[in-house]
Amino acid sequence: MKYLDEFSDPVLARRLLDQIHAATTKPWAMMEVCGGQTHSIIRHGIDQLLPEGIELIHGPGCPVCVTPLETIDKALAIAAQPGVIFCSFGDMLRVPGSGRDLFTVKSAGADVRVVYSPLDALELARQHPDREVVFFGIGFETTAPANAMTVHQARRLGIRNFSLLVSHVLVPPAIAAIMESPSCRVQAFLAAGHVCSVMGTAQYPALAAKYRVPIVVTGFEPLDILEGIRQTVVQLEAGRHEVTNAYPRVVPAEGNVPARAMLEDVFEVADRTWRGIGTIPASGWRLSARYREFDAEERFAVGEIRTDESPLCRAGEVLQGHIKPHECAAFGKECTPRNPLGATMVSAEGACAAYYAYRRLDLVEVGT
Repeated sequence: MKYLDEFSDPVLARRLLDQIHAATTKPWAMMEVCGGQTHSIIRHGIDQLLPEGIELIHGPGCPVCVTPLETIDKALAIAAQPGVIFCSFGDMLRVPGSGRDLFTVKSAGADVRVVYSPLDALELARQHPDREVVFFGIGFETTAPANAMTVHQARRLGIRNFSLLVSHVLVPPAIAAIMESPSCRVQAFLAAGHVCSVMGTAQYPALAAKYRVPIVVTGFEPLDILEGIRQTVVQLEAGRHEVTNAYPRVVPAEGNVPARAMLEDVFEVADRTWRGIGTIPASGWRLSARYREFDAEERFAVGEIRTDESPLCRAGEVLQGHIKPHECAAFGKECTPRNPLGATMVSAEGACAAYYAYRRLDLVEVGT
């Protein structure tokens, strides 16, 4: 497939690494916001090839991981109701709620189905007018346009037995929340390229200026990430804090204009709870008043469900970049991909899953 070879070229990677080493004179800590970037970094050992003083901090960029526990429990409660077909992408089925997951509910008789598009769920609603069909809509700005289009189509076609359980979150408010934290060590950000392919880059200059941090839009292949790191180091060393685009083949400055228009029509900004982090003001979307009838949370009256995180799981600290996965005492012991305590271990983009899959298993002494 195009780009898999070109953007993994070891000769070019070595050249970029040499440039990064040559440009680095001080220690720097930068955060990659996207879980896909985290997996690429750990898989290819990029963090181990960088100058000793450069630290990559893994951010809250895994959409499955930041879906709050209470939303998982709402999904479980809806899926267990008679007459419901509950649809989700496969990566949500093993994410633990308070005491079970969607696989467990399915094994108990609930009609839980894996689909490959929210439009598949809408088609199920058309085929089964006597059933309530719910799609679990999670993720960052990247996945939101497809969910928005599906709700728009449901309204246009008059399919009233379809609804969306919404758990969409936004990157810029998360960056602000990270920078406002008293324990923040982040000096720069590698921004998520796929998010910017939808939303563009217009929201980032104000953040870069306010917090005096470089923000470099970065892709996912090894050369993409190395170029993003190189541009970031050059800015840090020069004392600059600008927004630059190291992923121009995918990200235009204006983003995807039709997709943004659809999002503005279907959704409105709302406060959102992030798993392990808490509520971040104006950090997510909910269905706008025009489409509120398709809100599964209201349709099934599960809005009051509240839950507590596991005291053993330190996924919130991992998502905020306070610790690395193997610095959690439960990592690889009580918490494994087969028996996860939190979503960061089970998600395909979770930092804990990356460390486990690529054998970063060395445990360290941690305080209580």
